[in-house]
Amino acid sequence: MRNNKKIVHGTMQVFISGSILFAMLVMAASCGGGSTATEEIDLEVIENQVLLLDENVQKEIEREPKDSTGKVKVVPRTINEDGTLSVVPAGDWTSGFYPGVLWYMYELTSEEMWKAKAVAYTETLEEQQYNGSNHDVGFRMYCSYGNALRLTGNEDYIPVLIQSAKTLIGRYHESVGCIKSWDFNDSVWQFPVIIDNMMNLELLFWASEQTGDPVYREIAISHALTTMKHHFREDYSSVHVVDYDTITGEVRKRNTHQGYSDESAWARGQAWGLYGYTMTYRFTKDDRFLHQAEGIADFLLANLPEDGVPYWDFDAPVIPDEPRDVSAAAIISSALYELSTYSENGAVYKSEADRILDNIWTHYRSAKGENFGFILDHSVGNKAGNSEVDVPLIYADYYFLEALTRKNNLKK
Repeated sequence: MRNNKKIVHGTMQVFISGSILFAMLVMAASCGGGSTATEEIDLEVIENQVLLLDENVQKEIEREPKDSTGKVKVVPRTINEDGTLSVVPAGDWTSGFYPGVLWYMYELTSEEMWKAKAVAYTETLEEQQYNGSNHDVGFRMYCSYGNALRLTGNEDYIPVLIQSAKTLIGRYHESVGCIKSWDFNDSVWQFPVIIDNMMNLELLFWASEQTGDPVYREIAISHALTTMKHHFREDYSSVHVVDYDTITGEVRKRNTHQGYSDESAWARGQAWGLYGYTMTYRFTKDDRFLHQAEGIADFLLANLPEDGVPYWDFDAPVIPDEPRDVSAAAIISSALYELSTYSENGAVYKSEADRILDNIWTHYRSAKGENFGFILDHSVGNKAGNSEVDVPLIYADYYFLEALTRKNNLKK
């Protein structure tokens, strides 16, 4: 269950002083959090897994090139309940992660083979620059085309990303001050905004820097500030969904869609928040966002299990007999590496990122040659909906490789 100690910053009341918290985290880091010895991350093992995944994706596409709705299948997502490999169309919210995995493999190895594969899969998503059906255009396009531009400098990718940003801001509502996340359940929600949406702001910040047009940045900052005001509790835990009135901009309700309860702290949602506010500080250098990221980080570090890999919800009812969510752990580790470069508590955050990443690799990776080639196992997509529970998920692999890349870059 979630720790009831409040860890807050700024002018809010402090229940644990920053110095005491810092000392607690240093002690945990120096002792490895009490976890067992970890194994060194082996890049060759990772390469062999991703090569196997690529082979199995092609086999599945050859076997059945379209999904049940007639859409062409292009990228892996997870393992289905019947044990088959889930390969999804370009419009799936996760479609950008596999190209991103391949781009990180290229960055980690400098092997042209990975670049060629990354280019091929990335370009299957080109039409998604116009897909404004939800907020996930940022996930789809920045994890794929964004990494492609970063690693190749190919300017042909720039207009695709700019159009993607235009598509995303089409979901912004000025009265609310946020980008609308979803269009479904309109009998329940008027204007739902989920904490996940913080991740898509990176595309907007990039677009302002690229074009010189401030509108993308202004919308991103507005969304971040509004979310900071209404999604977060005093202890820096976050609700999943906030629904707004489109006329007044006032909050109609706060609830969950994928967490245990409306009052609980859904693990991946907390990870999205940490990553999102750390990234927002990178682009703005606004201390409000740094303090927010530090608050979320401190909440997580005070409440994570011993090995740093959270249960799917911090308030799930039968912990420790609840599924872990490795995808949340990978996101947290990646975010902590970046936060460590900004914060006065950077040494602690870096040590915790190392510990989480090493424990993921040692205790939660797929066995050699198993799980169709997914790198990691034991993630949770939507436990509340009994969907994708204790399975590999492609975005867990993506953020694991991003965290490993960030770790390596910090060494340099």
